[in-house]
Amino acid sequence: MIHMSFCATLAFLLIKVFKFVEPVSMSRELYLSSVVPIGALYSLSLWLSNSAYIYLSVSFIQMLKALMPVAVYSIGVLFKKETFKTDTMVNMISISFGVAIAAYGEARFDSWGVMLQLGAVAFEATRLVMIQILLTSKGITLNPITSLYYVAPCCLVFLLVPWIFVEYPVLKDTSSFDFDFVIFGTNSFCAFALNLAVFLLVGKTSALTMNVAGVVKDWLLIAFSWSVIKDTVTPINLFGYGVAFLGVAYYNHAKLQALKAKEAEKKVGQADEEGERLIEERQGEGSVK
Repeated sequence: MIHMSFCATLAFLLIKVFKFVEPVSMSRELYLSSVVPIGALYSLSLWLSNSAYIYLSVSFIQMLKALMPVAVYSIGVLFKKETFKTDTMVNMISISFGVAIAAYGEARFDSWGVMLQLGAVAFEATRLVMIQILLTSKGITLNPITSLYYVAPCCLVFLLVPWIFVEYPVLKDTSSFDFDFVIFGTNSFCAFALNLAVFLLVGKTSALTMNVAGVVKDWLLIAFSWSVIKDTVTPINLFGYGVAFLGVAYYNHAKLQALKAKEAEKKVGQADEEGERLIEERQGEGSVK
């Protein structure tokens, strides 16, 4: 909730006050039919993923997040936004197998925590597919800043509901709780800086680069959790995540090759159209003569 309110405020300032990013024109009907469902899914993903940290180690949560490509692909096939391919499904199974090995070797395994994190992955994957269905199909593209401008206030409202009924009663009874503006302020600024970094990274490179960087981030987080906060990371953990990591790397590589092939095909099509246009112009000149 704090992140969403902070990010919504800064996004408003960047778009409306400083004009750093151009706003996206969006009708009220489109907002209610597209952005609100996406905000609801995002809030569920945030709530469940943050709750999982109560039960699971930081390193194990990063390993479970490797299932994201599996969830996105499966839901994409279900909604007919992805084409079912046997080799891709085999790749998805290999990623799942690696995560299963990592789970088997987890020293601090908690079934409820795993269910929370898997639920978060499922809601996040559904959100990504819904963005493609509800927004991209209508020609609307949101970068991380405009996304926060539209989605963050909606997400804030959805997070407010469980906070009032689940978390607020606990905070009210816990007199020791003290809202530290420095800790929450710097934490919120880091959350916004992350979205700004994603915006700049995707703008300079591609979304695929961001995915690869995300895998590197997961490895760094696992190393951090083991060395700094003393999480137990077993050899079976690392082997399982290594298998999943290879599967994710191959998936990203396959997507990159498909993207390059699509771009090459597009260039060939443009060249053919240009050639046909020149031939027609020359034929027109000849008929005039």
